[in-house]
Amino acid sequence: MPIDLKKALAAKHETTHQSYSETDVILYNLGIGASAGATDTDQLELGYTYEQNLTVLPSFGVIPVFPMMDQTFLHTPGIDVPMAKVLHGEQEIEIHRPLPPNAQLESRASIPAIYDKGKSALVIIQVDTKEKGGDPICTNRFSLFARGEGGFGGERGPKAGNKAPDERAPDFTVESTSTVNQPLLYRLTGDMNPLHADPEVAKKAGFPRPILQGLCTFGMVCKAVVDGVLGGDVSQVAGYGVRFASPFFPGDTLVTKVWKDGDKKLLISSHAKDGGGFVLTNAFITLR
Repeated sequence: MPIDLKKALAAKHETTHQSYSETDVILYNLGIGASAGATDTDQLELGYTYEQNLTVLPSFGVIPVFPMMDQTFLHTPGIDVPMAKVLHGEQEIEIHRPLPPNAQLESRASIPAIYDKGKSALVIIQVDTKEKGGDPICTNRFSLFARGEGGFGGERGPKAGNKAPDERAPDFTVESTSTVNQPLLYRLTGDMNPLHADPEVAKKAGFPRPILQGLCTFGMVCKAVVDGVLGGDVSQVAGYGVRFASPFFPGDTLVTKVWKDGDKKLLISSHAKDGGGFVLTNAFITLR
């Protein structure tokens, strides 16, 4: 079998090292749409694009460890599945403390669970990150669907939660404008998949043109909620998670709806304003 459950869950991974600077944070912020349409006096947007008092979104925490998603999947004993069969289905990040504008990091990957979804296997890759020689800073959980690799007799896993309460109007609605060249800028943060740049590759994959990276929409929605609901205060975010529902095309407007769920949780869904269905579903932000 391509997936040996016992061997994969028992696999140990070495600590790896990453670093980032203010320039990396600014590039990421620009890649998810910071300053688009803003004036030079917009102090909120300036905080995303100027190193003095630089704003680091919680969603940036996925960037330094993003390469570990593929590396862990491909090099874990007990998993023998080509990446061509893999779909990034969900992303969750837990923020132990606000991300600094620059850092030296130490990260260790693990696979805490693999679920049997029938036709597919759902592989959870967890990456725990701390500052070098210091305290934990964030924990990422990448949920990868391995198509055609289910049926091995494992647990199905928990049902999807954090469903938006569509029976009542959202408490907040925020619109985010994207640009046609946004995936070309965002790919400089590390996701160089040609699906997001090459029209011919996109057509072969069944799309009329290149699509925006899922983690770019992940960042756009995080920024929309931080700006539109939390007044730009990133320190309030303790956790953030989404399910990737459908592609989003650059140039469209992303509409993010937010519902309060008690005092410490926000439920979120996002869709393309020009049609095409939901982009992110089962999304949430937990608050401190």
